[in-house]
Amino acid sequence: MAPRLIINADDFGLTSGINRAISELHQSNALTSTTLMATGPAFDDAIAIARSHPTLGVGCHIVFTDGSPVSAPDAIPTLIGSDGKNFRPSLLDFAQALLRGLIRSEDIEREAFAQIQRLQRAGIQVTHVDTHKHTHIFPAISRPLLSVLERTGISAIRNPFEPTFAKDLAHAGIQRRLQLALLNRLRPAFVQLSQLSAANILTTDGTIGVSATGNLTLVTLSQLLAVLPPSGTFELVCHPGYNDADLDRIPTRLRSHREIEMHALLTAIPAALSQPNSPSLIHYGSLRSPGPAEADRANITTLTRS
Repeated sequence: MAPRLIINADDFGLTSGINRAISELHQSNALTSTTLMATGPAFDDAIAIARSHPTLGVGCHIVFTDGSPVSAPDAIPTLIGSDGKNFRPSLLDFAQALLRGLIRSEDIEREAFAQIQRLQRAGIQVTHVDTHKHTHIFPAISRPLLSVLERTGISAIRNPFEPTFAKDLAHAGIQRRLQLALLNRLRPAFVQLSQLSAANILTTDGTIGVSATGNLTLVTLSQLLAVLPPSGTFELVCHPGYNDADLDRIPTRLRSHREIEMHALLTAIPAALSQPNSPSLIHYGSLRSPGPAEADRANITTLTRS
């Protein structure tokens, strides 16, 4: 049985250039899934694109740091930074507050519910959730988040941990590899969460490309795809987009590299799918039924080998 691969672009709704890249990649059969930011500046444009691409799986990219909330700040006080309006500006600030017990689970639940509801009220059938900066790697985030998924009828969540076969490739610098190695110690706690162990909420066997964020070149992507196991279900996380004037106004470290990722996907995905035992491309809405019939029913294209 061939492996299954979800190719997911984060940051849908951040800029119109990112939205356009996601649309073009999906039309080119080089991307199957994306996660939409509920407070992204280009939210309305993303909704229009999602409606015009029914085969594109759309999840919710839940933000708890480096962004603005959907809820009123005084309704989620433990998530708000020093400016009194927005989230804490960095993952480090967020993690320190979390580890010191300063963030309440009810604030996590309230804001996650509000972000998901904004997508659902716009007519999006949310396939899954993930989190900006992978904050649900921490059990104190993933536990309340999974409860919200049960309440909102969402059946899947990103596995934020990178499999050994992928993270051992030389994508990242020493500092990032050490950070990921430390965070990987949280993996047992994640997979043992009751909703996941009972398969009430589904996830993948891991997410590749985490350590390659900011370095997902054609070479790196080709290496990752070449070492996919002969079976299993995995997500490839990516951040494609156009480096334009709208992106200049956004505080993000991923700028020119977004176009590099876009061109890498357009080249590497068709090449990988031409190989023996090439992966079947799906989105998170197809996790319940692994067979080809499900892929046909969901109208997700399993590309023919050329």
